[in-house]
Amino acid sequence: MTLDQELPTWLGRVGVFDLETTGVDVTADRIVTAHVGVLDAQGRAIAGRSWIADPGVVIPDGAAAVHGVTTEHARRHGRDTREVVVEITESLRTLFEQSIPVVAYNASYDFSLLAHECTRNGVVPLTRPGPIIDPLVIDKAVDRYRKGKRTLEVVAGHYGVPLDGAHEASADAIAAGRVAQAIARRFPLASSAPELHTQQIGWARTQAESLTEYFIRIGRIDPADALDGRWPVRHSSGSTG
Repeated sequence: MTLDQELPTWLGRVGVFDLETTGVDVTADRIVTAHVGVLDAQGRAIAGRSWIADPGVVIPDGAAAVHGVTTEHARRHGRDTREVVVEITESLRTLFEQSIPVVAYNASYDFSLLAHECTRNGVVPLTRPGPIIDPLVIDKAVDRYRKGKRTLEVVAGHYGVPLDGAHEASADAIAAGRVAQAIARRFPLASSAPELHTQQIGWARTQAESLTEYFIRIGRIDPADALDGRWPVRHSSGSTG
């Protein structure tokens, strides 16, 4: 492990992306709030846009307790879901077209749910989105045997990244970007964002296989219910983040 090494040039400007939603099923749940932004090499937010959508369904109390947006609030202040999905997708597409990598914590959740929202609302989805940087996948790969949870709050604390207002889309997105930069200063990573993107595909698959074996061993899932390790877009429900 290398401490305080120089930040790779390709992490000097990164996009950040986060969704807060009605639940954890990527195929059926809906976007409530979202943030897409850009950080500089010091982790400062130099651009950003946030959205609140009316998901068109009741926001469960459990989800509202996490992100703070109730059904009433979303109906009063939220915009049409299709408009929001279009703007989020175009914002991300613009970053990718400029070869700016996008950080998303547990990226397969956010990008999968967005893909299903595109399909549901007749919006052209992102085609092979990337390069994407997922601090959850990377942290598990570079510090595999560290004990404890790997939620964004816990991992941010581990890397000394402040996270005020957890589960608020902009706060989570910005913290995830700073965590990615902190990991890169502590561990040697790939020489480019596309190379790291490719590595994460394999890491995510291996991590899902390992977690599946563990869940089967403790009786949490049946052998037929293997976790979907496809990254950054998967199709089954549930979140391991």
